[in-house]
Amino acid sequence: MLGFFTYILILSFISPCFCTRLDVGTKNAFINVMQFGARGDGIADDTQAFASAWDSACKAGGMSTLVIPAGRSFRVTKINFSGPCKAKINIQLEGKIVAPSKEAWKLDGAYWISIQYLNGLTIDGNGKGEIDGYGSTWWHCESCERPKVYVLFFHACNDLIVRNLGISNSPQSHVSVNMCNRATFSHISINAPATSPNTDGFDISDSTNILIQDSNIKSGDDCIAVNGGSSFINATRVTCGPGHGISVGSLGRNGQHDMVSDVYILNCTFIGTSNGARIKTFEGGSGYAKRITFDQIILQNVRNPIIIDQNYSGVEDEATNVEVSFVTYRGFRGTSTSDYAINLVCGPSIGSTCKNAHGTARNTIPNVPCLIK
Repeated sequence: MLGFFTYILILSFISPCFCTRLDVGTKNAFINVMQFGARGDGIADDTQAFASAWDSACKAGGMSTLVIPAGRSFRVTKINFSGPCKAKINIQLEGKIVAPSKEAWKLDGAYWISIQYLNGLTIDGNGKGEIDGYGSTWWHCESCERPKVYVLFFHACNDLIVRNLGISNSPQSHVSVNMCNRATFSHISINAPATSPNTDGFDISDSTNILIQDSNIKSGDDCIAVNGGSSFINATRVTCGPGHGISVGSLGRNGQHDMVSDVYILNCTFIGTSNGARIKTFEGGSGYAKRITFDQIILQNVRNPIIIDQNYSGVEDEATNVEVSFVTYRGFRGTSTSDYAINLVCGPSIGSTCKNAHGTARNTIPNVPCLIK
């Protein structure tokens, strides 16, 4: 289907914990990174201590708690917390994890901290924990090739809980959720300046049953981007701004077939953002975005409160095969900095043609009048 769009529009604008128990092999293991040689002074490289502590936590039986204590700053390079693990793991992240500066950066690949192939993981910052990507050393260096990494990369995790955590200053995107099922992020604070390029808050792809709630996101790009392969994605009581809004897409980039469905954005607030509720697709791609709802939205000085852009690459008169349908905007209120608070740019209209064709066509969009009904 080319450029198909169905919508309903209703709106109006106006003290440090230094656990010492290492009970590996018992039902409850408390494993502190300090026991494995971490310095926590913000200067020494604590990467190996984190890796060793994770290995012990993963091998422990029963419940295992990895403690990153408060009052300490841990400088680490690339970390991979990978399963499957014998234990069900909690990460008590009350300290601060800091990335190396641009001059000391040694990473390659798509992530700085990777968490993958785990079931039932809980990460709790208890309102103290912080992860700092030190992106300020990269953002304004025009001659530098920035590392294309996420601060946190969650891959193939099920029944994931992340809460009470601060994440800031990624060189690029902050949190990636990829191929995960049943994940809840609550009381998350993401903080990067409006001038920081491509610093998305959450990028969600190929995932289902993801909830982001009671969180505050400041970024230089999308606060939340829901990408292809995702369904049943909810964001509730999220404050976004500065940033580019909450987006479905972009979809169909480089001819890809992308599918997104059942996205529900409820009781969210946009402050000084370039966009509010956005859907964006590329020409030449295929797939769909359907059953998308933005409900009870508050706007403060938002340039494009409601925007559907099916011409995201800017190529005029090129058809899109990404079908956008069953979109609801309900209960919008607030202020816009633009004369056009609603901007719906759908794909070019399409028709049909036949030559020496025989057959039947029923219930088609577009209609095919040259074939027998």
